Amino acid sequence: MERREFIKMCTLLGIGVPMLQSCDFTTTTPLKKTDKVIIIGAGAAGLTAAYLLNQQEIKVEILEAAPHYGGRMKRTTTFADFPIPTGAEWLHTERTILNSIVNNQSVSIKTQTKPYNPKKNYALIDGKKEPLKKLGFTIDQKFINATWYDFYEQYIVPRIKNNIHYKAIVTAIDYSRQKIIVKTTNKEFKADRVIITVPVKVLQTNTIKFTPELPVEKAKAIKKVKVWGGCKAFIAFKEKFYPAATGFTNIPEEQGHKLFYDAAYAQNTQQHILGLFAVGPVSKPYTQKKGEPLIKHILNELDRVYNQKATPNYQKHIFQNWTNEPFIKSAYVHYFESWQTIRQLGKPVQDKIFFAGDAYTDGTEWSSVHAAAKAAKRVVAQLLGH
Repeated sequence: MERREFIKMCTLLGIGVPMLQSCDFTTTTPLKKTDKVIIIGAGAAGLTAAYLLNQQEIKVEILEAAPHYGGRMKRTTTFADFPIPTGAEWLHTERTILNSIVNNQSVSIKTQTKPYNPKKNYALIDGKKEPLKKLGFTIDQKFINATWYDFYEQYIVPRIKNNIHYKAIVTAIDYSRQKIIVKTTNKEFKADRVIITVPVKVLQTNTIKFTPELPVEKAKAIKKVKVWGGCKAFIAFKEKFYPAATGFTNIPEEQGHKLFYDAAYAQNTQQHILGLFAVGPVSKPYTQKKGEPLIKHILNELDRVYNQKATPNYQKHIFQNWTNEPFIKSAYVHYFESWQTIRQLGKPVQDKIFFAGDAYTDGTEWSSVHAAAKAAKRVVAQLLGH
């Protein structure tokens, strides 16, 4: 989880927050207009990097293993009368990040967001009514009848949609020569620089072979970093019997994090949708079940928390298991991870292979869409020599 979520959990668990160090990553040879960049992965970081490079008239191609873009930004428009974010959901920073991603003062961003109201919204923590800040909700905002996916779909993707190759599963990257060769299951590409944005769990499974092998420190960081599995569920009810958020303090740090929350908050709707967000080992009781046993487990838990009001009000549900997504394999990096490890993940290799994404940052924050976007902007600045 990114820095904000890290602070959130430190607050919830009553522990101190360590200071993180930032650093500059520089490249020695700025891109030329004739150079080509290949980006692996069409999630938030890959789309942002491609968009920004395209603005500078740099040739760019995105290789996406899935048949669609978005990565862990995902939404459905069929479950409710507003878009449901089955992946990335909250804006955990100031709205200015949206302008920063678009990087064009002439564009008026219509995407709306709404922060929580500390006077009206509260949290239920271990059965007690508490201020939302006890769960770390301070500047966090919800998108209004939109999602992160919708934002990228409207402002970023149109400019680069023709640069994306779908079902392009990368199997090898050879950076031993001047031109980098990127092999997929059925095609070979050449580039002057490569930006890797795939989830770090993908690199941990060694599905991409590097020639030469990655430097020892980089390989150690990839192997060492703790990546959590996770899931989300959305349940429609006939009436609203829950607060803005419900948290639990009896979950040990190493077991992850679980949160029930009002998914319809700030939406223009009369529907009552409760969200479940779980990462780490604590998510296994959900990810290891399917169908009727899964929803029964969730409803039984909700009945205990909300005085037997869940089951009689249940209408329908949807479930997203991010651990089982074949080209993602996880939720995100453990939010108590070492910043030094995160920073190592974000370092480039031989001025040829660059890394951008929610786990490939400068170590100041990680595991959020805005952290991924910032990492992409940092890498693009390096490549341009800014």
